[in-house]
Amino acid sequence: MGSWKLPILLLFGIGISGLGDYVYLIAINLLILKMTHSAAAVAGLWIIGPIIAILTNFWSGGFIDRGNKRKILIITDFVRAISVAIIPLLSSIWSIYLMLIIISLAKAFFTPASTTYITKLIPSQQRKRFNSINSLVRSGAFIVGPSIAGALFLFSSVDIAIYINAFSFAFSACILFLMPNLDEKLKISDSQKTRTYKILLNDWKDVIGAYKKQAFVFLVYSLYLGTIIFTFAMDAQEVVFTQKVIGLSETEFSLLVSITGIGYLLGSIFVSFMSHHLSIKQLIGIGIMLMSAGYIIYSLSHHFTTAVIGFTILGIFNAFSSTGFTTFYQNNIPIEMMGRISSILGVFQNAAQVIFLLFIGFLGDIFSLRSIIVILSIFNFFIALIITFLIFKPEKNLYFMEPSEKKESL
Repeated sequence: MGSWKLPILLLFGIGISGLGDYVYLIAINLLILKMTHSAAAVAGLWIIGPIIAILTNFWSGGFIDRGNKRKILIITDFVRAISVAIIPLLSSIWSIYLMLIIISLAKAFFTPASTTYITKLIPSQQRKRFNSINSLVRSGAFIVGPSIAGALFLFSSVDIAIYINAFSFAFSACILFLMPNLDEKLKISDSQKTRTYKILLNDWKDVIGAYKKQAFVFLVYSLYLGTIIFTFAMDAQEVVFTQKVIGLSETEFSLLVSITGIGYLLGSIFVSFMSHHLSIKQLIGIGIMLMSAGYIIYSLSHHFTTAVIGFTILGIFNAFSSTGFTTFYQNNIPIEMMGRISSILGVFQNAAQVIFLLFIGFLGDIFSLRSIIVILSIFNFFIALIITFLIFKPEKNLYFMEPSEKKESL
């Protein structure tokens, strides 16, 4: 249990922060809608994050790799806490957008830094179990968060919900204060400080070099990011598709979302208990195939029942695939370059999401929404098949072994 003391503490901080995130997500949408009565203004909330990530991630990775990850996490958590706490005091929509830009900027540093810090903190033999429990914590926040938000809106106000999110970020920062400093020996030389453009150029060269050395890892993970982009596009049309095409009521849609969360929770519980018996390859293969099958069932649904079946399947097996791919990434990407690699992958992922959403909007004027969702789900399933074919090649077994197993096989 002693070896799990720090991971449990970190998971506790992640859980509280995640809970606040889901409360805030609903609250900020309602606040903007209340202030502007504009759907376009609300849509702007979803565009800010990816755009800031694109503008930030192409250079932030080198700063993260050379910097103190724990300090970066603490500072960005406090920046988000203060920025969120200021929002209820603002009366202008543009000033709120400015705070959201600052929050997105902090998140652009926090996300890759946390990936690297977690990989360094968690021993390789514990990563699969940690990632499965992390999925469990996040799914719990997904289910409980909206319920807390609803209760807060009923008995208090949107402002209180936003302040709770600010508290969750501050609490997360306090938890990180208790975590060990894993980068005490890292120092930035004077030449690195003065030749920023050369460092940036070298960072991109290093990432390209890493890509060439680990071509298979990047291929599999890039295909996985491709499925995320496809599912993101389908999820963005979820409300319209379920209500306008399938014909569900708002109550049925809310129930459908809750069922998805419960499915993810059940999948996470199963994986957390069975992580020692399931290989990384099995988690990825089973998870990605059945999750994509769930999306196909959903895309072909004409009734509430079939939509529930599809959402339940994709919810359960999303937990499998996310645990498998996260562990695969942590075990094969060099820790000393993880910040740069994660950030640069984030540039392409966010750019693709923005372009893809605009493209889907254009196609919506030509084809029916059902046709678009069906085509997306089929392409998603096709990518899942390619991933499954690649990972089960016998000559690629080494990439899916635990680090201790790799040492024994060499």
